[in-house]
Parts: sequence; C-alpha cells; structure tokens
Amino acid sequence: MQKHIHWSDEARADLRAIDRETAMRILEAVGRFLKTGVGDIKQLKSFHPPLFRLRVGGWRVFYREQGGTLIVGVRVRKRGEAYR
Repeated sequence: MQKHIHWSDEARADLRAIDRETAMRILEAVGRFLKTGVGDIKQLKSFHPPLFRLRVGGWRVFYREQGGTLIVGVRVRKRGEAYR
C-alpha cells in the first residue's frame, strides 16, 4: 500500500525558503520514498513519538509515521542546521 504525506506548516515554510531546483529534488526524493520505500532513512534516537529523517544530498527531511500509510513531514533543514 502506498504511503501519503501531510506537510506541517513549518515544513511547508522550509520548502518555500529553499531555491526551486533544490526543493523539487527534495520533493522528488520524498515521492520516490512514498512509492517504493527506498531512501536513506534513519530513525533518530531519543524521540517519542519516533522521528525519522530522509537524507537528500545535503538536506534532511524529518518526519513522523502515523498509522501504516500516512507520514507527517515535520521539518526540512540543511545538514549543518538539522541537528542543532
């Protein structure tokens, strides 16, 4: 079953602040992950509920899973700013 994403207001603002080419590359990677489950995914430690990150080049998409088919995009950050 294919997953769907719901972007938080913060994640939408993050995507709007990124240049168009990079934002499109991030959205394509998220779409590929939703369809196939393929991507550089890691569950981050010490978060409850669990927080995951999808690595897209120098960018990180943070999300939480809700149910089996919905993920909530929490933030989109550059690698240097992502883990502060």
